[in-house]
Amino acid sequence: MFEVSLDIAAMLIAAAFAAGFIDSIAGGGGLITLPALMLAGASPVQALSTNKVQGCFGAATAALSYARAGHVNMRSQMGSAAIAFGASCLGALAVSWLPTDALRYGLPVILIAIALFFALKPGLSDQDRVARVTPAVFAATVVPFVGFYDGLLGPGAGAFYMIGFVMVAGYGVLKATAHTKLLNFASNIGSLAIFAMQGAPWWAIGLAMGAAQIAGARIGSRLAMRVGARIIKPLLVITSSALALRLIWQLW
Repeated sequence: MFEVSLDIAAMLIAAAFAAGFIDSIAGGGGLITLPALMLAGASPVQALSTNKVQGCFGAATAALSYARAGHVNMRSQMGSAAIAFGASCLGALAVSWLPTDALRYGLPVILIAIALFFALKPGLSDQDRVARVTPAVFAATVVPFVGFYDGLLGPGAGAFYMIGFVMVAGYGVLKATAHTKLLNFASNIGSLAIFAMQGAPWWAIGLAMGAAQIAGARIGSRLAMRVGARIIKPLLVITSSALALRLIWQLW
């Protein structure tokens, strides 16, 4: 039934549950699932595309959870989500001709900078601040940039959306987390559409992992809404740092 043996499938499903929990709070779930898929024998393209299959379920679940609790109006985000979808499609199409290896060298530096920002910047809380740009400008600049990156490489996209909402849009930490999820879902769907046309994903294991993502995302989003910045900030610092260290290890 699965593309892997049952014991490996169980390991991947457990990894997806943990990833759904972490991703719904601070992003970075791919830090868990991508290496797990590679260890299971997936090629880089298979791992990336299967990760998009299962990641869509977690992002959608978290987005709905935050919306039902009143932390985000998804209708107002539909335009930005459409932009994220289109940009991620372009990113996935560009995988074969852009120098992604060169981009990977700079990514750990950016992730460490994100971790330091949330660890050291005073005054970061669930309270909104003054926005530096209008929502239209945010949708025309930050959203397509991160969406394109999500289709091209993927790791850390949730953290990039998050820091954009905090630094540029002026959102509080919990509100930024809530608004990140629909965009993350849209950019996952966009890049998945391109990979699916190439026949790359492991569909059976990806859907099974998606079910585990739903469970993890429900628990994680509820915890985030209960505790807010007190849990989101430390988890964001940990996941960004861990992803940076993993990328450095892969490079060297």
